[in-house]
Amino acid sequence: MSLADRTTFKRRLDSLGVTVSEGPEDACRELVDDAAGDPAVGIVDGALPDRIETNPTTAELRAAHTGVTDASLGVAEYGSVAIEADAAGTEPIGLFVDRHVVILRERDLVPDVPDAFDWLGPRTRDESVDVVFATGPSATADMGGLVHGAHGPKEVHVVLLREEGHKEQEGEEEQEGEEEQEGEEEQEGEASDE
Repeated sequence: MSLADRTTFKRRLDSLGVTVSEGPEDACRELVDDAAGDPAVGIVDGALPDRIETNPTTAELRAAHTGVTDASLGVAEYGSVAIEADAAGTEPIGLFVDRHVVILRERDLVPDVPDAFDWLGPRTRDESVDVVFATGPSATADMGGLVHGAHGPKEVHVVLLREEGHKEQEGEEEQEGEEEQEGEEEQEGEASDE
């Protein structure tokens, strides 16, 4: 995963109204604790705050405000995360709550859809895996005006975990993001001049 992919992913999430927290993998518990409302349920490979029920009953899932899941993959171009349907119940925990907190490791971020399909193809053929690509909060206009949360979470919060020992300068990332945005604005300006 490149700095440009992470910058693109974060910019796309921002445009979707998705909050992003970043930190090293060893800060996951604290980042999730800050992002999750109460009551919260979760299914995650790794440590979660004690207040999050990790083996929820159906009643606890129905009552939960927040669901915490791992994402198997992130697609920078769209700000999408891949949530696998599994026997542990990952998919309902991410889709039946008001707030979905998604944990994504930066090494699992790919630039675009062709790369996502390169990852997805062998898994679905060999393992019969079902995957939902979720992009931002649920929204529909089927009932007239735009409604959030009709078919999924009203809010999404992504916890983006950097690899241990990976220290990026915030200034470098902001500078590259600004340069990329300026380049896009210049291209748009040139296109409108034509």
